[in-house]
Amino acid sequence: MSEEDADGNEPAKRDGNRDVEHVVAEVRARVTPDEDERRRLREVADRLMDRAETAATALCSDADVLQVGSTARDTWISGDRDIDIFVRFPPELDRETLEEYGLEVGHATLPEGHEEYAEHPYVKGTVEGFDIDVVPCFRLASATEIRSAVDRTPFHTRYLQQRLDDDLAGDVRVAKQFLTGIGVYGSDLRTRGFSGYLTELLVCEYGGVRALLEAAADWQPPVELDPEAHGNTTFDDPLVVIDPTDPERNVAAVCSPENVARFQHYAREFLETPRFDLFEPDEPAPLSESELLAHLARRGTTAVAIRFDAPDLVEDQLYPQLQKSVTGITQGLDDRGFDVFRATAIADETAVVFAELAVSERPAVERHAGPPVHVRDHAEGFYDTYADDAEAYGPFIEDGRYVTERERAFTTARAFLESDRLFDVGLGAHVETALEDGYEVLLDDEVTPLLETFGTELAAYFDPRP
Repeated sequence: MSEEDADGNEPAKRDGNRDVEHVVAEVRARVTPDEDERRRLREVADRLMDRAETAATALCSDADVLQVGSTARDTWISGDRDIDIFVRFPPELDRETLEEYGLEVGHATLPEGHEEYAEHPYVKGTVEGFDIDVVPCFRLASATEIRSAVDRTPFHTRYLQQRLDDDLAGDVRVAKQFLTGIGVYGSDLRTRGFSGYLTELLVCEYGGVRALLEAAADWQPPVELDPEAHGNTTFDDPLVVIDPTDPERNVAAVCSPENVARFQHYAREFLETPRFDLFEPDEPAPLSESELLAHLARRGTTAVAIRFDAPDLVEDQLYPQLQKSVTGITQGLDDRGFDVFRATAIADETAVVFAELAVSERPAVERHAGPPVHVRDHAEGFYDTYADDAEAYGPFIEDGRYVTERERAFTTARAFLESDRLFDVGLGAHVETALEDGYEVLLDDEVTPLLETFGTELAAYFDPRP
C-alpha cells in the first residue's frame, strides 16, 4: 500500500482483506485516547465524583455516585469531552425531592454550572475543557422498574462493563467513528441515528466492527437481535435490538429506516473499497446564489419556502414538530394539486420549510367527482348541491358518476400558503403558534436570502447522497 493511503486517499485494492484491516487499525489508533488524555479525564472525573458524593450523602445517607456513559465503559473517542456523573437516590424518595436534591448536588459539584431539563432537571457545566452532566436518578433493583429513562443508564453501564474487553472497546470506537463519518451517529430526534449504547451492543453482538459491517451489508429489515434471549420481538421497527436490561425496550427504536439503510449502503461501500474518508464527516461548502438558481433552472421546479421564527424549544422537541409540519404542509399542497417534488425543514434562530413543486399554478376550475348515479340518496344529494350553482359546470355524467367542474379555491401555491387554510393541515403545536405570530412565503428566486443562514443545508439538499 502506498504512502498516500495513510493520508486519507483511497487505498489500492490489491488485497481487499488487508485493506480493510489496515484502515480499521489506522482509524483505531487515531481515535483511541492516549495515556495523557486518559489521565486528565480521570483526574477531573475523580475530583468531581468526590465532590458530588460529599454533597449527596450530606442530603441523603443512602445516596451514591457513579460515572456512566462511554468514558465509564472506556469506549470514548479521543477528543470527546463528556463526563456523565449520576447521583443515585433510594427509591423511597419522592420525585419532587429527588429533583430538589439532584439540583443541589449538581450546583455543589459544578458551582458555575447551569440547569437543563430532560425528563427532570439536571446541572450541566464545563471544567477544564470537559463537558460535565450531573444527573439525579433512582437506585433500582431492575431496569424494568424505572421511573424515568435516565434510571436505565447505570444498568447499561454495568452490563457493558462486564462484556467489553480492550479489543471490543477499540472496535466500538471505530464503529462510532464510522457512524459519525457517514452522518448517522446520535439518537437525538434530529439525527434519529445510532446511540452510543446501541453501537456498543451491536459490536458486542457481532464480535467486532468488521463482523458488524459484514452483517449490516446483508441485513434484511426487520433485523431482530436479542442479546439476552428475552424472546420479545413485538416491535415494528427496521432494526430491533432488545435491551438486555429491559426486555420491553427496543434500543434501536429511534433509528429511522433511512439511517438503517444508510448504514447498510456505506458498510457495503467500505467493504468493497476501504478508505479513510468514510470515517470523517463531509460537510458541503455553502451553496452560492448562482448555484442555487442554476439548480432550480436545471430541475425545472418551483422553489417555495415558509420562513418563520423558530419556536424556543430544545432540538429533541423542535425537530419532531418541524417534521410533522413538513408532512402536513406537503399533504396540503399535494391535495390542492401542487405536487411536491421534495421537501425538508431546517432551523437555526429562524425555521424554514423548504419545498420544490412540480406544479405551482393550477387552472381556475377543478373537477369534483360525485358518487355513482345508482347510489340514489348520495347521488341525488350531490346533484341537488350543484344543479343550481351558477358558478359550476355540470353536473354531468361520466363513467356512471355525477361530475362537476367548480371554481378552484387556490390557483397558486403561494395563495394557499398565505391563507388561513394553511392552519388546517397537520402542524406541530409550537410551529403552529409560531406561524400564527407571522411568517413569509418565498417563491423561486425569493428564496436566495436563505443562503446567508442555510447555505450549507441547501447545498446538502441539492447534492443528495445516500
